[in-house]
Amino acid sequence: MTEIILLIIWVLFFVTIVIATYKVHHILNEYKAKEDDEKTENVQKIQNWLYTLIVIASIGSIFILYMFLKGTVYESHFFEWLNLAVRWIHITFGIAWIGASFYFVFLENALNRTKDVRDELAGNLWAVHGGGFYYVEKYKLAPKKIPKDLHWFKYEAYFTWLSGFCLLMIVYYFNASSYMIDPEVMDLKPMNAILISIGSLIVGWIVYDIICKKLAENKVVFTLLITLMLIGFAFFYSQVFSGRAAYIHFGAMLGTLMAANVFFVIIPGQKRMVAAAKKGLEPNPADGKAAFIRSYTNNYFTLPVLFVMISNHFPSTFGNTHQWLVLLGITLGSVGVKHYLNLREKHELSIWVFPFSVLLLFAVAFATAPEKPTYEDCKETVSFVEIQTIIQNRCTTCHSSKPTDNVWKVAPNGVKYDTPEQIYNMKDKIFQRVVVSKNMPFNNNQTGMTQEERDAINCWINQGAKKE
Repeated sequence: MTEIILLIIWVLFFVTIVIATYKVHHILNEYKAKEDDEKTENVQKIQNWLYTLIVIASIGSIFILYMFLKGTVYESHFFEWLNLAVRWIHITFGIAWIGASFYFVFLENALNRTKDVRDELAGNLWAVHGGGFYYVEKYKLAPKKIPKDLHWFKYEAYFTWLSGFCLLMIVYYFNASSYMIDPEVMDLKPMNAILISIGSLIVGWIVYDIICKKLAENKVVFTLLITLMLIGFAFFYSQVFSGRAAYIHFGAMLGTLMAANVFFVIIPGQKRMVAAAKKGLEPNPADGKAAFIRSYTNNYFTLPVLFVMISNHFPSTFGNTHQWLVLLGITLGSVGVKHYLNLREKHELSIWVFPFSVLLLFAVAFATAPEKPTYEDCKETVSFVEIQTIIQNRCTTCHSSKPTDNVWKVAPNGVKYDTPEQIYNMKDKIFQRVVVSKNMPFNNNQTGMTQEERDAINCWINQGAKKE
């Protein structure tokens, strides 16, 4: 009865906020039409607070729904769809944010800075897209009069980070013992693992922010220290969390730095510049310079973050014995590729950056290749019947049409091993997950697959993976 009353109160609260937001939005449009800037700004602030309450109310509604479904047959179904929804939101906002980053860095790099450029401009650019011609100008500081309709690029960053942190909670914090903790790496309690996770994001921002404020003027030292910081965090995460969680946390740390750059540096600086321009004062060039540096470093972080977002599908990376070196190799290689593209946009040429970056990525792929067993390792022919028995004993608790696992009530990714055909068709995936990365069976080898069984699968694959 208490839950029902709470639900009714929450629904009424949510509906009230939505109605209030609609009314405020209507008033805001009226003030904009009257060109009353002061009232428009005040109403805009109220609207932003109401939007924040809507987000909080939505999260609260999800939590209340979970409390109703907890312990029922629908609990796992709820988490699956919650995972899907938040992941979808995260990717959507991430595309918008990274797309904006790519575009504005390209714009900065490609500006015409010399031909027919007015004194107050830093440059301009002609472009064609979608059947239309566009002309863009960048001011050195600010125009003499700030336009009424000024678009801010910030919510893409905020919602990317918020949805990403929610996803971190849904996938890793709620299942810390399964996804975050590997007793062979460090035997942690779930709460301790979560506190380390959150603490590392905070420490990462503090260290990075100090480096930016103190040493951004010296590009060589700045780049070296940022690289050393990334090396330190990659190694740290590999010594604390499971391989998959280590990669995700490295990406979460980079994403936190990017979002914090926007929230703490870029947007506040831009607000000060706009406020000064509205008062007829010259904006502080330091605000623009600081925002530029943070935006540019964000641009270099994009490709490593995108890799981490897809890394959980490729166990040969996070499942490698030297996973942190693999992560660093891909991070530095992708940063090198982005640097090459940025140079190209400036019409500059670097002979060594792109080849070195590609070679580094190829070297990582080569280094993570599985070792082929010697003849002595596979003295006898391994039959498919032996492999099928191993799979049924160790894998079908999850990968089945009727899983018996406590967490997985539906076969992960739809992969099932109920029939010989299903096992044979997925032999390459089985090889990657069982032999190469050894991160299956899931949840720290909960079904107890032995090394002899892994060796048998390895031999069967290398003997031609015969079905009969």
